[in-house]
Amino acid sequence: MMHITPAVVTRPRRAWKLLASLTAAAVLTACAGPESAPKPIEEELDLSSDLAAASYIIGYQQASNLKSQGNGMIDLATYQAGIADALSDAEAQVPEDREAFVMEALRQAMTTAKTASGEAYREENAAREGVVTLPSGLQYEILVEGSGAKPSATDTVVTHYHGTLTDGTVFDSSVERDSPASFPVNRVIAGWTEALQLMPVGSKWRLVIPPELAYGERGAGNTIPPHATLVFEVELLEIQAAE
Repeated sequence: MMHITPAVVTRPRRAWKLLASLTAAAVLTACAGPESAPKPIEEELDLSSDLAAASYIIGYQQASNLKSQGNGMIDLATYQAGIADALSDAEAQVPEDREAFVMEALRQAMTTAKTASGEAYREENAAREGVVTLPSGLQYEILVEGSGAKPSATDTVVTHYHGTLTDGTVFDSSVERDSPASFPVNRVIAGWTEALQLMPVGSKWRLVIPPELAYGERGAGNTIPPHATLVFEVELLEIQAAE
């Protein structure tokens, strides 16, 4: 699929702030559960023209980004109304002096929801047979026993890995790229640094990493939201010899 960057509209800052505000209000009122999520459009769209196809791609990409940042819970009707008002230069229906309040409320709601979701996932995972929870909060499960040496923090290792969010969304995978990754043990997230030093070469572990040992309140790009618990399958292939 080609990637199309939306054109800059006449009032980009105002339009995007409006869109964010409307989305924020919708997220706050729709966090009750997955039954509140928008339903897919059932009728077949006519996407034969480049304009129609490009418009659909822009909408799909924007919504995918919103979903990664806020669980995808929006009020579709007000979302569409915000887009229509912004593109037609209509007066914003959410006052500008309310925007900061709404966005802060959204941030807090997302933080609470993401933290609670991650904690529940880790609690359930900890009860599974074979899962070890370390004092740091890192959890691991041995999928394949290795018999080689264990790396130190200053070693460089070669690994294969598959990383997902707790809902199964893949954010990075050397397995899917079919290309093992090489990096120093002490130059990755803290959860990885801790786990790798416990793994013998030849091991394959499943890691569940709490946000404080991953990307914390910052998140990472558009793929890992703030306060996200991360799940990895990691295979330690080798420790590279020092040059």
